[in-house]
Amino acid sequence: MLKKRISVSQKRQITIPIEFYNEVGIEKEVECYIRNNTIVIRPVRESGGEFDEQILADLISLGLSGEELLTKFKETRKKIRPAVEGLITEAELAAKGQNNYSTYDDVFGTEEN
Repeated sequence: MLKKRISVSQKRQITIPIEFYNEVGIEKEVECYIRNNTIVIRPVRESGGEFDEQILADLISLGLSGEELLTKFKETRKKIRPAVEGLITEAELAAKGQNNYSTYDDVFGTEEN
């Protein structure tokens, strides 16, 4: 594991070591948040639109079109990241034995059913 000690300026600024910068692929922005009393800094990745087709298909099936479709699409797309982050947090807690979890069979049933 790559590890370095870096100083914090009087303005609370840090310089990310070039090895870290290159390793994680930082481009123009990073996001910063706190998880488990740790500051996490990671590169901002623009959404690749992994769920765009599904979102659009669902909204179109509801009869939306035009400006209404565009507005609902933007609203729905903004909800994906928080939902995925919530799933990750739940999985981390389940892995630590601090949260209930469901098995594949709990969710989808067994092949015998």
